[in-house]
Amino acid sequence: MVDGAARGVVRRSDQTRVSVRSPSTRHLSLFCPPRGTYGALMRRLGVDVGGTFTDLILYDEAGERITVHKLASTPADPSVAILQGVQEVCALAGTEPSELSALLHGTTVGTNTILERRGAKVGMITTEGFRDILHIARHRKPYTFSLMQDIPQQVRPLILRQYRRCVPERMLVDGTVHMPLDEDAVTTQLRYLADEGIESVAICFLGSFANAEHEERVRSLAAQVLPDAFVSVSSDVSPQHREYERFSTAAINAYIGPRVGHYLDRLLEQLRDAGLRRDPHLMQSSGGITTFENGRRYPVNLVLSGPAAGLLGGIDAARRSGFANTITLDVGGTSADICVAPAGQARMKHLLDSSIDHYPVMVPMIDIETIGAGGGSIATVEEGQIIKVGPESAGADPGPAAYGRGGTAATVTDANVVLGRLRPGAFLGGRMPLDADCARRVMTDHVADPLGLSVEDAALGVIAVTVHNMVNAIETNSVRKGYDPREFVLVAAGGAGPLHAAQIARTIGIPHVVVPPHPGVTAAAGLLASDVRYEVAASAWQDLSRLEEADLEAVYRDLEVRVAEHMEDAGFAGGDVLLERAADCRYEGQGYELRVPVPSTAVDVGWATAARQAFEERHEREYFGRFAELAVHVITVRVTGTGGMPELHWPVLGGATSNDGPAPIAEVPVVFATDDGSQRVQTRIYARERLFAGDELSGPAIVEQPDSTTVIPPGASARIDEIGNIVLTIQEPAR
Repeated sequence: MVDGAARGVVRRSDQTRVSVRSPSTRHLSLFCPPRGTYGALMRRLGVDVGGTFTDLILYDEAGERITVHKLASTPADPSVAILQGVQEVCALAGTEPSELSALLHGTTVGTNTILERRGAKVGMITTEGFRDILHIARHRKPYTFSLMQDIPQQVRPLILRQYRRCVPERMLVDGTVHMPLDEDAVTTQLRYLADEGIESVAICFLGSFANAEHEERVRSLAAQVLPDAFVSVSSDVSPQHREYERFSTAAINAYIGPRVGHYLDRLLEQLRDAGLRRDPHLMQSSGGITTFENGRRYPVNLVLSGPAAGLLGGIDAARRSGFANTITLDVGGTSADICVAPAGQARMKHLLDSSIDHYPVMVPMIDIETIGAGGGSIATVEEGQIIKVGPESAGADPGPAAYGRGGTAATVTDANVVLGRLRPGAFLGGRMPLDADCARRVMTDHVADPLGLSVEDAALGVIAVTVHNMVNAIETNSVRKGYDPREFVLVAAGGAGPLHAAQIARTIGIPHVVVPPHPGVTAAAGLLASDVRYEVAASAWQDLSRLEEADLEAVYRDLEVRVAEHMEDAGFAGGDVLLERAADCRYEGQGYELRVPVPSTAVDVGWATAARQAFEERHEREYFGRFAELAVHVITVRVTGTGGMPELHWPVLGGATSNDGPAPIAEVPVVFATDDGSQRVQTRIYARERLFAGDELSGPAIVEQPDSTTVIPPGASARIDEIGNIVLTIQEPAR
């Protein structure tokens, strides 16, 4: 066996959580070409595509300059807005796409393919007698007490039953071949799928996580019979036990594979035509960067691409302002993404909790709570005179009524226009004028009149419901998991996050809110703060008290070699690669595992003791108990490789040249809620670009910038730090 270190400089570490590196971390890799390669220093571009806007941020090492750009997304073909945005942001920065050293992309194409049911026509080859695993699942209902509900995998199957074809074969749980694969039957079923016009094939056999021989043979046969089809092999996509979750993961990979692959190929071709000379890269759900080629093969790893980038950008902003415990709130046009990061480290989801639209996805994913609450979320009045906001959204086209593009629904953006928090001539730096009359009309027709309220009170009601939804999501992701949100800082990101963050923080009792310099493009900035990551896993099934030490060490070594080879292919042969070992453990008799860090030393008695201690500490933290008398089993082992990106030296904001304090650019009436009802208060408006380090603001105030708007309500104050973050202090917090 070739040792992983032979393929480059490899470091091992016991860390397992995703974190934004400290300023001391600096590596050279494919993302940092030698100085002078293109006649300039490093230029790195982050591109995040949301449901409403496409965000770009370009970092130029020459002068440590940041250029931000935002434009409307093109949902029918996201590459259109990306290409336009790349050309425009390069023009603004005085450069060309050919001079970019890296382009990093966060995409929602895979997610939207599932949500919109626009995936490929998929066939499946599986073990005889088990084609209904995807239908039966685990007999769980999404809503326990609802009699009238749809079971997603039954009413909206990703693979229709007639295309789930069985063949004789059987692999036992220990990897022993119980029944040989009937290759003639496989060929017959593949030909049937070909005749039916199948575009993608999922290969899912029992026991393949222990021995992938049969699945790999079917892959070879599929390449002959269906040469143009996308092939998803369960033991390759998610080599772990639990047949339903593994089958579901492979099915989703097959369902979105052709569309994601076509999108990536088209985007790459267009970027090449525009002059891009470096290979673009993608954000994964795990919070690491990967290659386009890896994204084509495993598109299921991209389903939380954008939200993961937003989280990392928020953590980085908080760290630079001196905060560790972080809650990120990234509110865009369609949804709000919330994540709790104790000590600035994002937690990974339990594999059994990872899903997309109720379909299990057994791949590494950051623990992010997503709710349908964004600027474009539609407000309606339900039976019982109750305001409901979201999850339906007006999207980018036609968008909120205030956009003047024909939208007829009342949205959160319209409510903020009615309240005076979004000024019609200042939205997107004045590039998109808002129609206040349209906003008032839809708010009156759809909310105020049905409730018998003034239009201002109706708008306040819409905001209150939106804030309640976000508060509930934050508490679900923090309090219920053992964290006190009052000990955290709230990072407000996205175009709409800073509009509502202070009200959210006051409701929960969070003392401080951080608004990054470019909150509307935090996800794009997070792409620039991320490292290249690759993870592989294998089944182990060993008792820590009776370890087969040599066998387990061999498995880890094999995984490390695979990771090192992948990182070399990604351009890290001469750079540092950080190798991290982890294990999914459980008590004997339990039906679920917890992932824990394990030592990178050789597997021995000391290793087993450390692994058990790590497991029991996490079990006690998660479930408030440990059981010393029970055996602990290692079910799955993992190795993650991380290649460090060159550190970004963000510009430091200069101090004010006078002692007069910041000067407002306007003073306008804005509606706020008080104990006595709605009240119109004269509010100072500040331009973000005119604020300097050390400037202090008192509420009520509003800070405008092209990519977002920050509301500082009465009773709150704010200070601009040297990083350029707005740090709000929330007074009189709710307790």
